[in-house]
Amino acid sequence: MLAKTYSFGINGLDAYLITIEVHVAGGLPQTVVVGLPDNAIKESKERLRAAVKNSGYDFPNQRTIISLAPADIKKKALHSISLFAYPI
Repeated sequence: MLAKTYSFGINGLDAYLITIEVHVAGGLPQTVVVGLPDNAIKESKERLRAAVKNSGYDFPNQRTIISLAPADIKKKALHSISLFAYPI
């Protein structure tokens, strides 16, 4: 595991803890988001890549897996920029 951080999700009036883990492994260059993300979160992969490059860092040219736990709860983006993208 490369990094682990935390965020939160909202379900009605209840907030719940989300654990975000990033793993970089060998293989074909690809970014995968797992853990029941909605479409807005899945599409944030390109925004993440651009943010890393614009910060002066190189995005890994390997397989990158972003895990959002717990996996049994659907993660929804609350606004146009997701609360899950900031911690990553």
